[in-house]
Amino acid sequence: MIFDSPLIPATLVSRYKRFLFDAILEDGTAITGSCPNTGSMRGLTTPGSRIWLSEHDSPTRKYRHMLELVEADGTVVGINTGMPNRLAEEAILAGRIPALRGYTALRREQRYGINSRIDLLLSAPGRPDAYVEVKNVHFMREKGLAEFPDTATKRGAKHLEELGDAAEAGYRAVMLYLIQRGDCERMRICSDLDPVYATAFQRAMGRGVEAYAINCHVSALEIVARRMVAIDDWHPAAL
Repeated sequence: MIFDSPLIPATLVSRYKRFLFDAILEDGTAITGSCPNTGSMRGLTTPGSRIWLSEHDSPTRKYRHMLELVEADGTVVGINTGMPNRLAEEAILAGRIPALRGYTALRREQRYGINSRIDLLLSAPGRPDAYVEVKNVHFMREKGLAEFPDTATKRGAKHLEELGDAAEAGYRAVMLYLIQRGDCERMRICSDLDPVYATAFQRAMGRGVEAYAINCHVSALEIVARRMVAIDDWHPAAL
């Protein structure tokens, strides 16, 4: 995915109220912008970090700048939680996720479960539909190891339960972890920060849910989901 226009480099001053950040542009201008990530962004909000912003001229927007990328641990990390579904769709259509090759139709945001929508629904003649839930991942504590979640997520556990229901109904149910950084070669479920999610993950795998993780090349020009990585304690045959 190529950014619509060149991103603007800046220096992070602070991120606050989940939705906002302050920064200094390279010309010294102080600005306030919107943050498209309401999660904890653990490890990605250090004052003084180099960041990149998109710029929007819409009169309906309160803030002109939006945070897109943060430099952390020597690598550029994508933080926009609106990106993973688009990146996953691109990767599936390009055949970069071996387990999801061969589907002829892709639909977005389809209703399923209890008051839920699945991120991507794949279908093809002669094979069961594949329900694909996409999760954004950017948390890293140990070099080369991505972790999810970075804070407790009841919604995430609910999604695993609904995927389990779909698997038991005879569909393919897939949890796809989209790692918006290129320096991670493995991923694991973060049981110390959210033991409930970790238990839900193991239960879902036991019910037939599949799990895959793919990392990304991230730069100020583009983000591309590019390489499958192993998930600790989960070894699907497709990998």
